[in-house]
Amino acid sequence: MRIGRICEAIGRWFDRTEDSNNMNTLSLFAKFRKDRVEPHNSDDHCIPTDHLDVTDVEDSKYLNWLKEHPSALTVFQEIMNAANGKQIVVFLDYDGTLTPIVDDPEKAFMSPAMRSAVRDVAKKFSTAIISGRSRDKVYGFVKLEELYYAGSHGMDIKGPVTQSMSYECKYQTKALDHQGNELTIFQPAQDFLPSIKELLNRLKKETCDIEGVFIEDNRFCLSVHYRHVPENDYAALEKIIKSVLEEYPKFRMNFGKKVMELKPSIEWNKGNAVLYLLDTLGYANSSDVFPIFIGDDKTDEDAFKVIRSSKQGCPILVSSIPRDTRALSSLQDPTEVESFLIRLANWVPAGTQ
Repeated sequence: MRIGRICEAIGRWFDRTEDSNNMNTLSLFAKFRKDRVEPHNSDDHCIPTDHLDVTDVEDSKYLNWLKEHPSALTVFQEIMNAANGKQIVVFLDYDGTLTPIVDDPEKAFMSPAMRSAVRDVAKKFSTAIISGRSRDKVYGFVKLEELYYAGSHGMDIKGPVTQSMSYECKYQTKALDHQGNELTIFQPAQDFLPSIKELLNRLKKETCDIEGVFIEDNRFCLSVHYRHVPENDYAALEKIIKSVLEEYPKFRMNFGKKVMELKPSIEWNKGNAVLYLLDTLGYANSSDVFPIFIGDDKTDEDAFKVIRSSKQGCPILVSSIPRDTRALSSLQDPTEVESFLIRLANWVPAGTQ
């Protein structure tokens, strides 16, 4: 009900705005409200909202935030208008984007409906999943051969067969996928593998007495999950992790959602992974490409920054609360991500109907 009330209130809020530049956004919000009530019909008019008020919204800060980061569902046509005539490339985070955040990281399974939506998008556009998980683990969850996969925050990429001359050849190797198709594996943190294994064993030993801690081996990075750790043990766990890292100066730590991410200190992140994949797809420095990145994590901000700096494409944040972000648009949760992907897969470019 909260989502519905927010959408209704947004429409009324925009009705009160006299800025003519907001009128296109207003009409899209109105259409979105109707889509929530009944199946879409291009001949329908927006439903009346005079009886509603902004006071119906539980979180006015979120409402204000939405003005700066409107729902990608409400402004879908505006996004597609900007993409028309360009080659769309889709980048997706996994946890919190294609599947809800779950208590057990090993059970973050993708729903059949989401898998179908992602598959349909990949049939029309080059599509990649860029996750903090290990590449093999993400593939185990998704199980779609049509995609490119980048694990370990982009430090382990299964990409197009074309190798990039802009990146060191020693980190790019030819391989075959599960169907025997040739591809390229790019692993810029390859030299850190022995240290990562050593660090993993050390952390398991040092944290074994802390209840609920789970250390996930993502091959080129480590995730220390503390979702099930008693809150009064948070400080002790963080102290242990930082103490161990003092002996591994070539690694750095970042915080995620109830997780501490330990990564090699190289100049590489999800933004670099986006640039690498665009390069190998033939779109390096191209003005004819329109990348769309959908993600919910702080680490996705690096990809958002890359897309914003190119002045083309659309970074979309998945969040139901106001957050500082470089994203241009937003979606509340994986359910809305699924709806967006379905619409994207069914989109017909102007002039091709």
